[in-house]
Amino acid sequence: MILKHLHLLVIVLAFFNLTSQNTVYERVTKFTINAPQLNTVKTIWVYLPTNYQNAKNHFPVIYMHDAQNLFDASTSYAVEWQIDEFMDSLQANQSIIVGIEHGNEKRIDELTPYNHEKYGGGNGEAYITFIKNTLKPHIDLSYRTKPSAEFTTIFGSSLGGLISFYATINYPETFGKAGVFSPSFWINPEIFKLVVATDIPETSRFYFVAGTDEGENMVPKLKEMISLLKTKGIKDHQFESHIVEGGQHNEKFWSSQFGKAYYWLYSH
Repeated sequence: MILKHLHLLVIVLAFFNLTSQNTVYERVTKFTINAPQLNTVKTIWVYLPTNYQNAKNHFPVIYMHDAQNLFDASTSYAVEWQIDEFMDSLQANQSIIVGIEHGNEKRIDELTPYNHEKYGGGNGEAYITFIKNTLKPHIDLSYRTKPSAEFTTIFGSSLGGLISFYATINYPETFGKAGVFSPSFWINPEIFKLVVATDIPETSRFYFVAGTDEGENMVPKLKEMISLLKTKGIKDHQFESHIVEGGQHNEKFWSSQFGKAYYWLYSH
């Protein structure tokens, strides 16, 4: 069953190398930024709220992984998440969405905090440090953001769910909320030890979702993590968890769940 998922697994301004360009949508732009923590250059997609240009207020920010799958069907693995369409449908409470392109063959390496003896990886700490110390300062400087952890969410699916959960556990002073879709806890069981050893602040918020058709490990591991969080004293109002009958490990499923997660995260 593990093999079923492998195709999906497959502030210093001097560091910035920015080239803005239009994509398929006028409020979704792209730029590149040097990521010294990863020894690479990252392409970043940015969605701005519908009223951004005409308003003077500041906005929450959601950092999302696998940017290729979020906004544009032509770059997505299968189908896009339609993040821009959903955000446009909101009359209020819109957010800035920052999508970080995955590193293709380096995706497992970047999105796993620990090394796996068979599949490798383990460079997730450097990836999160890039977001925290390089990308976020640039975003906060360039856009009208609400920079505090209360208004900063990190969000992803599969390995992206794993690394989002890790970031919120390890750096609650930066990431106050996490969207954790179909998290690949199986590949890094060390994440359970991290939770055991960590005090989780009452300000942290988590939205979990998984499907019943995602393999034999997905739902049991998610339930195990939620049970562990409860033993750590996490309160009911701090998390929401949904097991979706028939949900599969793919972009279509995650796209269908994004709106529900967004509404919950920004009402708690």
